[in-house]
Amino acid sequence: MRVLGIETSCDETGVAVYDSQRGLLADCLYSQIEMHAKYGGIVPELASRDHIRKTLPMIREVLALAGTEIKELEGIAYTSGPGLMGALLVGASLGRALAMGLNIPAIGVHHMEGHLLAPMLEADPPQFPFVALLVSGGHTQLVEVKGIGLYRMLGESLDDAAGEAFDKVGKMLGLAYPGGPRVAALAEAGTPGRFTFPRPMTNRPGLEFSFSGLKTAVRNTLAEQAALSASGVVDEQTKADVAIAFEEAVVQTLVIKCRRALEATGMKSLVIAGGVSANQRLRVVLQEMVDKQRSRLFYAQNRFCTDNGAMIAYAGCQRLLAGQHDDLQIITRARWSLESLPPLTVSGSTTASTSASPPAQQ
Repeated sequence: MRVLGIETSCDETGVAVYDSQRGLLADCLYSQIEMHAKYGGIVPELASRDHIRKTLPMIREVLALAGTEIKELEGIAYTSGPGLMGALLVGASLGRALAMGLNIPAIGVHHMEGHLLAPMLEADPPQFPFVALLVSGGHTQLVEVKGIGLYRMLGESLDDAAGEAFDKVGKMLGLAYPGGPRVAALAEAGTPGRFTFPRPMTNRPGLEFSFSGLKTAVRNTLAEQAALSASGVVDEQTKADVAIAFEEAVVQTLVIKCRRALEATGMKSLVIAGGVSANQRLRVVLQEMVDKQRSRLFYAQNRFCTDNGAMIAYAGCQRLLAGQHDDLQIITRARWSLESLPPLTVSGSTTASTSASPPAQQ
C-alpha cells in the first residue's frame, strides 16, 4: 500500500510518501521557526495560514520526488491531534478532500503515536513489546507498548513537558526561539559541577515527571548571579554553566524514570521519540543505562525526531493495512489520549507486530 502522510499539528509542515513494500519513498519538511522567532514563540493563527500556503505545493513536490502519480496513492494519513486546532484542520481538511476525490481510504493519526513509531523507519527497528519515552515540547510520557494501539500510560509530566522547560530556560538565558536546541548547544561550553539543580520527583517512587520546580531553580540561580555581578548582568560563561547544569538535571531525571520503567515492566527495549530525543547528552546517558541493564535503546535519526510527515505516513499505513479508516467526517482534537486508540487488528485478531517490511531509506 502506498500512503501519503500529512503533518500540520504545530509549526512544521511535513509531507511524505510511504510504501508498505518499499519503505519510505520521499519526504519533505518545512519549518516555520524563522517566522515565529520574532515573536518568541508560536503564533497559532500565523501557523495555520502558513500551513495553508505550504501543504499543497509540498504534496506535489513529494509526489514528484517519490516518482508517484497522485492516482497511484492507495491511502492518505493526516495528523488529527493532539495539536493546534487551526493547524490540524489544514492538513485534515486537505487530506480528507484528496482521499474523497481519489476514492481511497483516509485516516487521522495520533501525533504522538507517529512519534512513538518513528524508530520503525530505521534499518534496525525495535520489536514489540517495549517501553517508550515520548519527550517533546508538549509531552513527557512513559508508555508501555505491546503493539500498535496497545498502550498503557506509565507516567507523564504533571506540569511542564521537558521540551517546554528547555524552551523556557532558553528564554531566561536570553537565547533566541526555539530555546531548547540552543540551551543544549550552550551547555557544551559549560563547566560541569559549578551549579547543581534538583532531579524532580526522583526521591520518591513512581514514574511521574515535574519540571516546573527545576525551571524555578534556574530562574532563582540566574537572579542570584546577576545580583553578585558588578554590572548586574549574568556573564556568558555563567549562562553556559547554568545551561549544562539544567541539561544534566533533565537528562538524569529522564534516565532515572526510564530505568524504573524498564525494571517495573521487565522489558528489555527502550524507545525514545519526540524532539528532545535528538539531545545527544540524553542519548549518551540512556545508552550507558541500558547497557548496565542489558537492554537496548532505539531512536529515530534526527530528522525524524521532530515533527515530520514520514512518521504520519508510516503510522497511517499500518492502520490502513489493517482495514481501519475514517468516514467523511473531519475530526481534529487539541487533546487526545494515546490509551484511547484502538489496537491494530488483522482479520479480527489483535496483532503485536508491524506489517511492513524494513523500509528502504532514500
